[in-house]
Amino acid sequence: MMNCIIVDDEPLAQQVLEDYIGMIPFLELKGKCSSAFQAFEVLRKEQIDLIFLDIHMPNVSGIDFINSIQNKPFFIFTTAYSEHALEGFDLNAIDYLLKPIPFERFLRAVNKAYDIFVLKSHKADYRPEFTKINPSENFILVKSDYQTQRIDLSDITYIEGLKDYVKIYLGSGKAVTTLNSLKNMAEKLPFQMFVRVHKSYIVSLYKINSIIRNRIIIGEKWIPIGENYKDMFYEAIRKNNFNL
Repeated sequence: MMNCIIVDDEPLAQQVLEDYIGMIPFLELKGKCSSAFQAFEVLRKEQIDLIFLDIHMPNVSGIDFINSIQNKPFFIFTTAYSEHALEGFDLNAIDYLLKPIPFERFLRAVNKAYDIFVLKSHKADYRPEFTKINPSENFILVKSDYQTQRIDLSDITYIEGLKDYVKIYLGSGKAVTTLNSLKNMAEKLPFQMFVRVHKSYIVSLYKINSIIRNRIIIGEKWIPIGENYKDMFYEAIRKNNFNL
């Protein structure tokens, strides 16, 4: 069970989120806050695992609020403004939901949060990170769900960093989560196939459908190209003779 709170100064937005949370069996709503000050009080009294956080609020913005917390719970930004999406990713938000929020999109976000929550809760049961890459055979071996799995490099579409874990998305639509770091994965994967494009993402060059305004599109997923990774990404495109 994940204890969560809503931090949003709009009553209607609060109600929508409360209704959605009520449909999720692993979420328990511990409070609805109209300001950062109210949220601070709840965090002081309760063990909160997840915050649904609006960005535009009076006095203290959602971004300033989350930056002020030393031991941050997981958080999902809920906002009507898309221009803060990159900043949200840089703050390690679990997800960034644009209002009005469809339930299907909300469900994807909370499932992602729950995956990370469960993994961190069982972190003590995991061995040290294990990733073996065999370039000659073009596959990796990763430890997930207490077993070692083989993943063909050609089946990987992109990899997402989730704090102490990475989630490897496959062409089949499935995903494998393993205890590892994005930095470690980026160092071991072949540069001819994979490149890190953001603090939170590695992409397969062969799976890119298009690039629009510093966003990479792979299937239905839009992945931001971080400012610090832009040169490296376009250099990889050039060196590997991709025409996108």
